[in-house]
Amino acid sequence: MTTQNMTADNKSIVQRALTALVATSDVDALAPLLSDDFVHHRPDSTSKTKAEWLAAVRAALVPLAGMQVEIQHVLADGDHVAMYSRRWLPGAEPGIAVVDIWRVDDGLIAEAWEIIEPVAQAATNLTWWESADR
Repeated sequence: MTTQNMTADNKSIVQRALTALVATSDVDALAPLLSDDFVHHRPDSTSKTKAEWLAAVRAALVPLAGMQVEIQHVLADGDHVAMYSRRWLPGAEPGIAVVDIWRVDDGLIAEAWEIIEPVAQAATNLTWWESADR
């Protein structure tokens, strides 16, 4: 298999997984696309196993019912797939911007990283290094 084919296949695996989850809210449909040793990483240096992450996604489905997801970009290179999306609850715009990075291994999603930024705070986050006292 060429790197180009692997990249396209990996992009398709991630898109299929996320489309199924967003369209149906069926976490169980997502589980078979994750490797048994799947790890989900967060910016605060915490991580979750496959079972922990699926449980967290399942628990979030009720409070996030009706969430709109607009996928802006899906990029793939080798075994990594990156997705940029905007997400919001009805009446709660502007919502959040999310970057997910997925690593695919042997046809299954093996690892994920997620960065979430509230859109309303984007301008402030551009100057995070500036002291509030200045």
